[in-house]
Amino acid sequence: MIYIILDLEATCWMGRPPKGINEIIEIGAIKVNEYGEVLGKFSSLVKPVVNPKISGFCSKLTGIKQNQLNIAQTFDKVCDQFRLWITEEGEDYVLASWGSNDKGFLWNDCLLHKLDTDWLQPFVDIRTQYVNIARVKVKSNLRFVVEEEGFEFEGNEHSAFTDAFNTAKVFIKYIDEWSF
Repeated sequence: MIYIILDLEATCWMGRPPKGINEIIEIGAIKVNEYGEVLGKFSSLVKPVVNPKISGFCSKLTGIKQNQLNIAQTFDKVCDQFRLWITEEGEDYVLASWGSNDKGFLWNDCLLHKLDTDWLQPFVDIRTQYVNIARVKVKSNLRFVVEEEGFEFEGNEHSAFTDAFNTAKVFIKYIDEWSF
């Protein structure tokens, strides 16, 4: 079994998104085997197509600049690369993220680009399970949990790869505890 610990960044605004759509602009992931060994890393920016210009708010939050997205590939191409990376070992996999939003963003972008969604199962919300595993009462933010678990939070928050990397630390610590 392979575990794909992923995080996404999406277009964002202070209010409602133009045309009602948020699109993925970054995918970051860590591939982990059943022994908690890191097998690989994936990181890619994604060019949005519905709202191709990101807001100043989004750029400030994520650190992603418009000129970076202008030269990035669109979701359909990045998704193909991501799916090939996920399955390159030929083993079954589970997708996992800190919270449930990432699954929705992937689902919506797949529909937007007329791509299959079957590959999105199984998908685990690590944050929800962490509450039960660590016996805490509140769903805390990722930085707090990483530091509470004795790890250093490395990198900048709201970077997909950084957040996936830090989530993987918690995932690996409790690798035998997750329910799939």
